Amino acid sequence: MLIAAATLASAQTPGYTNFIRQLQTSTGVQRDASVAASGVQWSPLPVGSGGSRFELWTVTNQPLASYLLDTKYVGAFIPVAGVTIHSEDPYGPVLRTRADRPFSVHISVSGLLNAITDPAPTKYVNVLRYVQSYGTNGTGVNLDNSHATLLTQASITQDGSQTLSYALTSIPGTNLRKVRGEERFSLFSQAQRQTSVAQIASSHIQIWPVADGVLSGLSQGQLIRLAMPQVTVTLNDLYPSSTTYVQVYHGNPQLGVTGKTVPGSTLVLNESVPQSRVLTLKGYDAVLDSEGLWTMELLTLTPFGIDRLAYVSFNLNRMIKINSNLTTIE
Repeated sequence: MLIAAATLASAQTPGYTNFIRQLQTSTGVQRDASVAASGVQWSPLPVGSGGSRFELWTVTNQPLASYLLDTKYVGAFIPVAGVTIHSEDPYGPVLRTRADRPFSVHISVSGLLNAITDPAPTKYVNVLRYVQSYGTNGTGVNLDNSHATLLTQASITQDGSQTLSYALTSIPGTNLRKVRGEERFSLFSQAQRQTSVAQIASSHIQIWPVADGVLSGLSQGQLIRLAMPQVTVTLNDLYPSSTTYVQVYHGNPQLGVTGKTVPGSTLVLNESVPQSRVLTLKGYDAVLDSEGLWTMELLTLTPFGIDRLAYVSFNLNRMIKINSNLTTIE
């Protein structure tokens, strides 16, 4: 059988390698075949009498971890199905989004039978939605999917496609902005004479927490008469693809203002998991070029837009006044 990597994954990202695993349902035999980011090649084994499941895996080099991206099942009298998840983050190969952002799931099914004499298992497939938390500071590495929670289950009885939209993730947590984990959508066929229940399609999306940050060293309304104080920037749960920086501008706090970037404050991330950092800012007086009221903001730019994590306003008055009397004796 020909297998096509292009139908299962987006373009391969540097630092990742891909392979397809074929598992024979009736015998348990499995074979792996390395694949490029796109293309077509023969499967390592012929499809068995009980059908074969094909799994697309990707492996990261740093850190060393493997992720199951997609699955397909091939067998006699098995419907053809596909699951595609969409988010606002174009990153690949592992789909991801943030805990406060929406995502959608597109499901397509074909090959269902509807004649009276057709076996009941050929007339529908089941759609199962699972959620699984990674726990505090978890990254999903070496995750045991058997611990996932089945959230919903439904049956599809007609060929066609549908899109399910979700405003937020359903991963449980005491603070929903800080949950981290994954949601998985799987389609299963029903048991038949020669085959057991089979997963015919599956896809998942990782959910990462919303970042937060603190500016320490400046207090609200503080009067600065000499050099600017050292500021400590504490950053938690920065989105894996983000640019975070501190800026200053004249006046009271206002959303959407473009100010002057504080030297040494820019942090650019291109990672696979969230990051936390602590930065120290000092010697930045030159960007504050006049007296008066100033605002300092901590901002982060992600695929979802710009978010303000923290801010503080202060008064700058570095002018020195000297009062003196001049007298002369004649």
